[in-house]
Amino acid sequence: MADTPDETIEESSELAEVPEPEMFGCPMTDSRGQLVLHVDRDRYLDVAKQLADEGYAMCVDLTAVDYSEHMERPLPSSVTAERFEVVVNLLDITHRRRIRLRVQVPEGDAKVATLFDLHPGTEAMEREVFDMFGIEFDGHPDPSRILMPEDWNGYPLRKDFQVGTIPVQFKGAAS
Repeated sequence: MADTPDETIEESSELAEVPEPEMFGCPMTDSRGQLVLHVDRDRYLDVAKQLADEGYAMCVDLTAVDYSEHMERPLPSSVTAERFEVVVNLLDITHRRRIRLRVQVPEGDAKVATLFDLHPGTEAMEREVFDMFGIEFDGHPDPSRILMPEDWNGYPLRKDFQVGTIPVQFKGAAS
C-alpha cells in the first residue's frame, strides 16, 4: 500500500517531549560553543567536586547576575528562574575544555556553598559577589566586604540599588 499525501501522522505526547540533555543530573545547554550546566544550589558543591575529578581543576571566574528585570530569560524547562544567578567558569587545562555553572539563587535566601576549599582562588571572587550583590557563601573563611567600606549600606550591583541618592563617603577626608 502506497502512502498518499492525504495521510497524516498523529502527534503523540511521547514525540513532543524530548528529554533535556544532562550531566551529573543537571540540565545541560550550550552557549556559543561552551557547555553550560544549570546546577541546583543544593548540589552546587557536589557537582563542582565531580567536575574537579573530571579535570576541571581551575576556577577562572566566579560572579553573579541580578536578573530582577529579566525573569523571563531562557532556561531549561526544569530550572526555575530566580532573581540572582551565580555564574562559575571552570577550566580543564589538560584537555583544553571549559564549562560554565549557572546556579539560581533566590532573593529571600541569597546563599550558596563556598568553593574555597576546592578552589582557593575563589576567596576574593566570592567576597566581591557578597560585597556587590549580598549573596553569602556558606563556609567562606572571610565573609567580609572587599571593595566597599565595612559600614557601607546596601549592595551596589543590585538592580534596586538607588544610584545618586547616597552621598559620597570619603573616609578620613577633611570636611
